[in-house]
Amino acid sequence: MHSGRLFLKKENEVGDNKKLHSVPLSLVEETLNFPQKVEKTIKKAQRYLLSIQKEDGHWVGELFVDVTLACDCIHLMHWRGKIDYKKQKRLVKHILDRQLPDGGWNIYPGGPSEVNATVKAYFALKLAGFSPDEPLMAKARSTILRLGGIPKCMTYTKLGLALLGVYPWDRLPVIPPEIILFPNWFPFNLYEISAWSRTMLVPLSIIHHFKPTRILPEKLQLHELFPYGTERGKFSWLKKGAKYLSKEGLFLACDKFLQYWDKTSLKPFRKMAIEKAEKWILERIAAGSDGLGAIFPAMHYAIMALIALGYTEDNPILKKAITDFESLEVDDQKNDDLRIQPCLSPLWDTAIGLVALAESGYERNAPQLKKAAHWIINREIRIKGDWYVRNPHPEASGWAFEYNNMYYPDVDDTLMVLLALRLIDIDDKIKKEEVMQRALRWVISFQCENGGWAAFDKNVYKKWLEDIPFADHNAILDPPCSDITARALELFGKMGIRKNEKFVQKAIRYLKETQESDGSWMGRWGVNYIYGTWQALRGLQAIGEDMNQEWILRARDWLESCQNEDGGWGETPASYDNPQLKGKGPSTASQTAWAISGIMACGDIFRPSITRGIKYLCERQLSDGSWAEEFLTGTGFPGVFYLKYDMYRNAWPLLVIGEYYRQYQQAKERATYWVDATLGCMEKRLSAV
Repeated sequence: MHSGRLFLKKENEVGDNKKLHSVPLSLVEETLNFPQKVEKTIKKAQRYLLSIQKEDGHWVGELFVDVTLACDCIHLMHWRGKIDYKKQKRLVKHILDRQLPDGGWNIYPGGPSEVNATVKAYFALKLAGFSPDEPLMAKARSTILRLGGIPKCMTYTKLGLALLGVYPWDRLPVIPPEIILFPNWFPFNLYEISAWSRTMLVPLSIIHHFKPTRILPEKLQLHELFPYGTERGKFSWLKKGAKYLSKEGLFLACDKFLQYWDKTSLKPFRKMAIEKAEKWILERIAAGSDGLGAIFPAMHYAIMALIALGYTEDNPILKKAITDFESLEVDDQKNDDLRIQPCLSPLWDTAIGLVALAESGYERNAPQLKKAAHWIINREIRIKGDWYVRNPHPEASGWAFEYNNMYYPDVDDTLMVLLALRLIDIDDKIKKEEVMQRALRWVISFQCENGGWAAFDKNVYKKWLEDIPFADHNAILDPPCSDITARALELFGKMGIRKNEKFVQKAIRYLKETQESDGSWMGRWGVNYIYGTWQALRGLQAIGEDMNQEWILRARDWLESCQNEDGGWGETPASYDNPQLKGKGPSTASQTAWAISGIMACGDIFRPSITRGIKYLCERQLSDGSWAEEFLTGTGFPGVFYLKYDMYRNAWPLLVIGEYYRQYQQAKERATYWVDATLGCMEKRLSAV
């Protein structure tokens, strides 16, 4: 050896000449120590995950989003006329801390200023006492006007402004309460749209009927956010370039008629519709649900609808709705920050925490894991919620995302719960098997006609409904998607369902049909193509598909092509708007884990891309066993709303490093077996000679 360099002798391929091939000693030492580093990383990550487990066995991480929810809370306080000035001050700080250099606000870190977020933030600050002449307000106003001003905002932003008297109601699309009376066979009815849109639409129909407007003083109006000539100028719903004899034109003509009809007294079914809408809401905010749909927008509108209906502040129903709504607040005293979550995620977080621990080698009958499994099992939903209208499956089952949301169990959470429960050894094995088989049948029943699975409902994908004037939040439908379909295949494979089953073959065909030409898949519920491609490959491998097929290897190669110089992977939500940005972005722990897992699903864990990715994760683990993650990698509504699951930065890296280590050890054992066998044969031959 010489100066940190190890000299190894190797036979030359030609003749008996011998050359010295030098390999850096540091590389040899790193190679020898790598398994130990991986094992150490796993142990630290397991300890961290167990340290944040709740006493009753579950996990729940915070959901981080943009400033719009904090803004909506300020708007709601002023609409109600009940301003908590201490809370408002802290929400204002939260908003100001996230203002961009150009004066605007974005909807994901690293993204550009977005008009809806910036208008909402500007209005919230103005309501809180900020003068339009202040420099930060002037910069925000300039950015808003550059982005087109209030006229360029989506319907739901404008509706919030109308409730405070700064936007005319007659420029909003009509949401007639009579929609709730449409029969289920009618081409457009309440159950032809997504579950989350449904929970917003019903209270909004009540709000639109009463138009409960709080008129603000002139100094709080927003005249300055309308580009010149747009505030009182000629108005048309028809987009530039669109034709009146088009599908969009037809919808806008219908809306024009509804605008006229809404001003008349000829509404014979209005009272019945309002009563049915009220009953519908009350059923879904009662015990067993943490607010309407247990999601921020629906809970927000439900409070307004109840007040518009005449419910007083001391009414127990309204009090519960407000309490549920306030449970979404995160009071971060350490950082002096008051944040708002869009919902709570205990079932999802507990399921992925269990999968990560069990697959990384933690004892599957450990008390902590058994306690979590029991916590999950006890939250199976056994009532027939909204899903039953589109899918009259006889057995109610499934799990929701939140603590209590009995009308809205969803397929994706149920899939992840089942993937977790199959790994945990609990005492009552019969009960566990009964629950899992019932839930499995429930999931299978949700397969859509095209072979895929959606989140909440079955066959809710009529494209023409996207042209409805109030559908500009980009999520009025709940179509099947590749990521949930692939997760279903992963579950089926791991539960022993045969690949030749007809519903499995339909699902595989669906994945083939939705694959992009470069080999990737779009991710509906995670950012973005890295998420979709990872889950597709993982599902195909689990169901027993031949992973050496050209169309599958194209996906693996695409993932490898996206690896960053630092060994990690990253992608920003910008890829939803610009596919040229797919797979591009600063490395994150969760997206790196997804990419490694997708490549590993194709076999050969010794590929350089996998080794570099695992090293990236090991080297960036924090001293407490966790990983840091700044960027949002979860998707709410593509192009509109994104979020960061705080559990992602810890659960997914632990899962993939654990799986890597297990496969590494298995490969090592196989190699040792073949070496021993070969040496044994050679010894026998030599002894025979």
